[in-house]
Amino acid sequence: MQYLKNIGKNARNAFEDLKSVNHKKVVKVLNDYNKELFHNKRKLIRENQKDVKNVKREHLIDRLILNEKRIDGIRYSINEIAKFKNPVGKVLEQWQRPNKINIKKVSIPIGVIGIIYESRPNVTADVAALSLKSGNCCILRGGSEAINSNKLLANIFREILHKNNINKNCVQFIDRKNRKIVDNLLSKMSKYIDVIVPRGGKNLVAKVQKFSNVHVIGHLEGLCHIYLDKSASLNMAKKIIINAKMRRTGICGAVETLLIDQKAVNSHAKEIINALTDSGCEVRVDNKINKLFNFKLRKALEKDWKTEYLDSIISIKTVKNVQDGVNHILKYGTMHTDSIITNNKKNAKLFLNNVNSSIAMHNVSTQFADGGEFGFGGEIGISTNKLPPRGPVGINQLTSYKYIVSGKNIIRP
Repeated sequence: MQYLKNIGKNARNAFEDLKSVNHKKVVKVLNDYNKELFHNKRKLIRENQKDVKNVKREHLIDRLILNEKRIDGIRYSINEIAKFKNPVGKVLEQWQRPNKINIKKVSIPIGVIGIIYESRPNVTADVAALSLKSGNCCILRGGSEAINSNKLLANIFREILHKNNINKNCVQFIDRKNRKIVDNLLSKMSKYIDVIVPRGGKNLVAKVQKFSNVHVIGHLEGLCHIYLDKSASLNMAKKIIINAKMRRTGICGAVETLLIDQKAVNSHAKEIINALTDSGCEVRVDNKINKLFNFKLRKALEKDWKTEYLDSIISIKTVKNVQDGVNHILKYGTMHTDSIITNNKKNAKLFLNNVNSSIAMHNVSTQFADGGEFGFGGEIGISTNKLPPRGPVGINQLTSYKYIVSGKNIIRP
């Protein structure tokens, strides 16, 4: 597809151009972008309302909406990203060998990053800013449901690049809705794209696994768990669980399954479940818990342990102990974010050491699974890969490295 090839060529040329751009100018672009977002608030909201009006899947609306508060949130992220020191050219390690060879490990940009994402317009701004700050170029392919919002956010960034005499193709947005574009992006662009970041549900993940011949930083499903231990304070547990589920149900850090220590069922379960239902959450429970409610609650099925609801629904299961909880997570989890609520240090250690999550938490809401909350300014996604980068991918995670080896007339015997 010539359209995509042109985008790829433009990205590679822009990446070469970017190598000679002073970092102070990059910071100026981010600050100018921040100001332009402020001046274009009303326009952004108008374009976003077109998207919201056309959306077919209701559960996407919360992630799709741009209002003044969310635009301010985007601007805050851009401001935080701008403050970071240049992550490129840093000497990460250095040492000298006995033969007087000097070795330096130095950070370098990755190159061209392709990102495929759904719903969230803030991803457009975050990725553009993070990529530029880390010396990379990006190709953005947002979901058709956010086409108007994403296009405007990307175009504003490109205009700012142009005004600052930087190649505007450092950021490119694919504005065609043809679904085959994603297939071609994954399978026919390895000459131009260095890494692909998918952010979406099962269908997108399956497509990436099937077609991609480019390295993937995997942002897969956020099937997040909380294990509730007997030793946990009831008030603390209730507060954390309600926040983890209901603060924003449509984000990847929202808890989807609550695992309750069987010794905590009588003391904790009823009050926590009542608090969840009072908050408007549908609960799906196993028989042991349902017995407390005279079997009036919806029964959880096997498929519930595998489901990322992205909605006001939670599945709740009784487990024998912390190890049984860990085993459930190892079986059904997606290596995203899992948390334990406990005042028992031994159980906390067992949980944190044995879950395979990219983010393991103790007495903390899973909604903190976010690059901004980690102090990264923003994130390109949460990587659930076993190989690095893992967890929130910010500017420092968007660099690679090379070894620079120097000496004076040294040959190997």
